Amino acid sequence: MYVLLVASAFNSLTQRVHAELRDHGHRVAVELALPDAPLGDTVRRHRPDLVLAPMLRTAIPEDVWAAYTCLVVHPGPVGDRGPSSLDHAVQDGETRWGVTVLQANAEMDAGDVWATADCPVPPVGKSDLYRGEIADAALEAVLLAVERFASGTYVPRPQTGGRARPPVRQEDRRIDWAADGTERVLRVLRAADSQPGVRDHLLGADWYLHGGHREDGLRGRPGELLATRAGAVCRATADGAVWIPELRAPRLPGRPATPRLPATLALADRLDRLPARPPLPELPAPPDAGPYRPAWSDIGYHEEGQTGFLTFSFPGGAMSTAHCRRLLGAYRTACTRPTTVLVLGGGRDFFSNGIHLGVIEAAADPAEESWANINAMDDLVEAVLTTTDRLVVSALGGNAAAGGAMLALAADEVWCRSGVVLNPHYRLMGLYGSEYWTYTLPRRVGPALADRLTTEALPLGAAAAQRLGLVDRTVPCAAGDFPRETQRLAVRLAALPATASRTAAKKAARERDEARRPLAAHREAELARMRRTFFDPHAPYHALRRAFVRKERPSATPPHLTRAAADRRGVTGLAVPDAAPGPGTC
Repeated sequence: MYVLLVASAFNSLTQRVHAELRDHGHRVAVELALPDAPLGDTVRRHRPDLVLAPMLRTAIPEDVWAAYTCLVVHPGPVGDRGPSSLDHAVQDGETRWGVTVLQANAEMDAGDVWATADCPVPPVGKSDLYRGEIADAALEAVLLAVERFASGTYVPRPQTGGRARPPVRQEDRRIDWAADGTERVLRVLRAADSQPGVRDHLLGADWYLHGGHREDGLRGRPGELLATRAGAVCRATADGAVWIPELRAPRLPGRPATPRLPATLALADRLDRLPARPPLPELPAPPDAGPYRPAWSDIGYHEEGQTGFLTFSFPGGAMSTAHCRRLLGAYRTACTRPTTVLVLGGGRDFFSNGIHLGVIEAAADPAEESWANINAMDDLVEAVLTTTDRLVVSALGGNAAAGGAMLALAADEVWCRSGVVLNPHYRLMGLYGSEYWTYTLPRRVGPALADRLTTEALPLGAAAAQRLGLVDRTVPCAAGDFPRETQRLAVRLAALPATASRTAAKKAARERDEARRPLAAHREAELARMRRTFFDPHAPYHALRRAFVRKERPSATPPHLTRAAADRRGVTGLAVPDAAPGPGTC
């Protein structure tokens, strides 16, 4: 079938639906719902068999749903209605939730039901939940609904009852630091972790707080800042404390939106001399380390037999210069341990999305910060590529894009959870790319396919990535089970007799590759192009970065999305190269 996706943004769920429908043999195109593009004219131009809305903030107009079957993905169980479904679920402490695929009609979220799926609600942030359990349930329901529609015989079930709940406002999210315990504070912070944040007053100014993690050891006067760690601040609640990783300044009238930033960077000189907790425990923690154990850090390490696990989780998958340098330090320390396999990643959410565009945009000199950030990313990737005394596994429990995808490819094996979406390209940000992609990507898929992946700039599902050779193993499990499954598989890999011989062969192969073309040559060539872009004030990168960070709405759907993509020549879902004006490289 020809399926047209209508969405407010090409977000993570829309990308996953796009990739998986293509994997099932459907032709798929995308149109963004924009104020200056009447949706009726847009849909009639495509003449699709089915219109599907994975993420839509506005109602589908009557001239569209009356002429075409339009299915809407609602992130709530049957009968739940309203724009803040997940906010309510997380803030109210629901333990199970669901996703409903319903037919658009004159009443929002009240149409006939084509499919539904339920899922657990673990104690994680709304955005993590959305990319994990909710996305899994959404794909289950979407694929069933599309199959039912294609059959031509299924009759959807009318909704009976239900309730339309109001949107969650900032007054509903207000935290009373003197009275609210840690449990409520965490639920409120998690329900707004990515957007819109929780408006609050801190150190004489208003801020939006983004994200929240429990702290079990520190205590203080409720509302007081207690410590810093890894860019986050620790704030006391009525009965404990929480870590807040990011802050965002309110938008000023007539000014663009402000980026989320690491909390200590946002507060800058407002911070008093707070004690800085170590960003990472000693690797591994000695038996006599004392009673204090951090409940949260963005980098962690543990061992199981001959396997080391270096975990990391940065908000939004963005890695600033500081993130890269701290992770590189932890990686080098992990490489001093007597292990035969080292797992990089293994968490449930984003693996990495590359350089931190928000920190770059907020810098006094974005060009210099861009340069520092890409060099720090390159240093980290180089360390992985030159590890020859053990096998390195990249374990992707969540999505990866741009330099983050190339970081994953630097390992000897890449394992992905079945729900992961990969975007191995840079072109949409106006960048040629670095992180040794000109070495790692062609060695996995060949130069021709590497060129297509980086220029056509479409997302890949985990199954398609494995067929292409980008991924070595797909792990079919729930988001919360991925760390445990990764540990089981990695321990088994370390115990295999062939692992030692693979490590020796890896070292020999690296020496042969180095003789043919040194890694330094790849880095020099890539960075020469990146430097020209960073320090050219007229390069498209700067406007594209600014629009991304400030969440500016595009004026039109990018042409590479509007063209119907289907399975061609064994490469799932790649479209015709976009000939529109713009950056000519990835």
